[in-house]
Amino acid sequence: MMQSVSRRVREAVDLAVSPRESLDVRYRRFGPVSSAGFGPLRVVWLLGPEANRFVFAHSELFGWREAFDPLVVVDGETALIVSDGADHERRRRLVMPAFTRHAIDGYAEIIRSNVDAAIDTWQPGQVLNLYTEMRRVIRRSTIATLFGPRLAEEEPELGRLLQHALAVVDRLAPWQQLQRLGAPSWRRAVASRAEVAARVQAEIERRRREPDADAYDVLARLMNSQDGDRSGLHDVEIVDQVISLIAAGYETTSAAAAWAMHALITDPQLARRVSAAAEDTGRSLTRPAEWRCVDGLVSEVLRLHPPAVLTARKVLESFEFDGVQVPARSTLLISPYLTHRLPELWPRPLQLDPDRWNPTAPDHRRPGPHEFLPFGGGSHRCIGAAFATVELTVLLECVARRVTLSPEPSDMTPVGLAAMRPRRGPFARVVAVDR
Repeated sequence: MMQSVSRRVREAVDLAVSPRESLDVRYRRFGPVSSAGFGPLRVVWLLGPEANRFVFAHSELFGWREAFDPLVVVDGETALIVSDGADHERRRRLVMPAFTRHAIDGYAEIIRSNVDAAIDTWQPGQVLNLYTEMRRVIRRSTIATLFGPRLAEEEPELGRLLQHALAVVDRLAPWQQLQRLGAPSWRRAVASRAEVAARVQAEIERRRREPDADAYDVLARLMNSQDGDRSGLHDVEIVDQVISLIAAGYETTSAAAAWAMHALITDPQLARRVSAAAEDTGRSLTRPAEWRCVDGLVSEVLRLHPPAVLTARKVLESFEFDGVQVPARSTLLISPYLTHRLPELWPRPLQLDPDRWNPTAPDHRRPGPHEFLPFGGGSHRCIGAAFATVELTVLLECVARRVTLSPEPSDMTPVGLAAMRPRRGPFARVVAVDR
């Protein structure tokens, strides 16, 4: 009995201290299904591609609201990621028009202008923390795409406020629960989120007073979207979708951008290949005519460093998988991170190799949605996946085309669960900027 308790304590400590490394150990030791805890505190890991396939195909067995409750302090009660059932289906239908391929191609120029404006401020000899720089650029371009230029001017303050809320999310569940007992960090997060919501609501009301028929940003599309019965999103729903899009858009995308920038500055040949293909800025980024190196780089970064190490569901009905009965009320965890590093799926899994995505390569194999899942899968797949991919592509092309960077000492140890980012950096010195 004592040995069993001791083992479970060790497993809990390993998960808290090194969650990424402990996943592979758990998978190799226990296979695709394992668990810890009991009753409503039971956590069940379903790991590997076939587990992912099962979860995506049986969305009726799982709930999101309870599993993602820690995100409510940032995203709000009606955000897509915390919505279930008919509410989720309705909200997703109404949000989808803002993220069609045509809409995203229109946003690309807004993103490009913001990236170029940031690059214009860089000076030769300057040492940049590229994670911080990418975070700032992505936050501004995300807010400009969502709101247009008016609220983009408030980007520094909106980012500061949202960071207070995001700070309480990127922690393991027990720490989050303790904060909710009245910790100053929790009170600050709630107040900051309320201030952002008030600013978004004020912009909604201003647009109703001063309608602009030419507005084509995300907020305009959300305000104008209608369902089959001509009903639309309520104001609270619009506010929650917008804030969740800002938070997800720059928190996870900036982490991916940091890993991609590290690849560029440490591999001059890769940087030259990305730069060589970056001249054609008029093409459709959601329907590229041909594969390019930057496409493979974005996919490889999302494979090795997916936005979430783990993603959760609450089990609504008991089910059996791989001969194991999973009880209702358990918390279910799947792992894009583990799946993306399995050698049985990915030759040389730890090597960043953009060419593995080249469809003309002799050994190319297109992965299934249960094998490559940086944005989740099934009915809850991230609605902004294509937007995030285009944002990363534009950013990398602009930097590769205009800037020469040399690497500086950095600590690229992965940290964070909600958005896996480098511990410190990457840092780079600006060698030259094409004006």
